[in-house]
Amino acid sequence: MFDIGFTELLVIGVVALLVVGPERLPKVARTAGHLFGRFQRYVTTVKADIGREMEIDELRKAGQSFKESIERAARGVESGVKEAEYSMRDEVVSPIEEAASAVSQPDLFDGEAKKAASQAGDSHDQAAARSAGAPDGKP
Repeated sequence: MFDIGFTELLVIGVVALLVVGPERLPKVARTAGHLFGRFQRYVTTVKADIGREMEIDELRKAGQSFKESIERAARGVESGVKEAEYSMRDEVVSPIEEAASAVSQPDLFDGEAKKAASQAGDSHDQAAARSAGAPDGKP
């Protein structure tokens, strides 16, 4: 911390002995030692607090970058699911909807095809009635 050699300490001790006196020098030295110890503990505490703050800041940055990467991945998965949904809709649902709309349109047959379809339906109904035991297709 400070670059103080033995000779500097000796000079400081002699000056302190002359200024303070031999009776009070041990008490002053003890007080100075306590104050120096407190100062060292304070400096150590401040260094530790600064180190913890730096670590917390680094963890926040890492957490933020992790959160952003997770959000990017979630957006990618979401877009992939939507894309799969749209392609599945195009491949499966659209043909089904087209078939359903084609079946529900009554004007697909011309007049003769309608008559043939209705006669086939009537003959099917009569055959079903005969198999049920009703004579001549009448219930």
